[in-house]
Amino acid sequence: MGILYLTALAIALTGMVMLDRRFGLFFWADARRAAIVLAAGVVFFLIWDVLGIGLGIFFRGETSFMTGMVIAPELPIEEVFFLALLCYLTMNAYAAAGRILGRRMPAGRRGAAS
Repeated sequence: MGILYLTALAIALTGMVMLDRRFGLFFWADARRAAIVLAAGVVFFLIWDVLGIGLGIFFRGETSFMTGMVIAPELPIEEVFFLALLCYLTMNAYAAAGRILGRRMPAGRRGAAS
């Protein structure tokens, strides 16, 4: 049961990829830019976490649902997957909202029925 949370995060990330592919929201709109934005977001939040851990604000929760693997003291491996999911979800939601509101539709998708 120690891999349950990581598995749930991987399934959720897969769902984000499927939505992105279906609607051309983030990586399927511009893969290079998406990779840079996603990496920057994950790195930003990892630095945030490391600073919070260093200041004694953040601590790793103990639960049987997590693997117990850490990439740094008090920083579980699941955090990286969670941050990737958080950033990917945010960018998919941002792109979808822009599309719904009629802004920033990629040139290849203009006039095409979705």
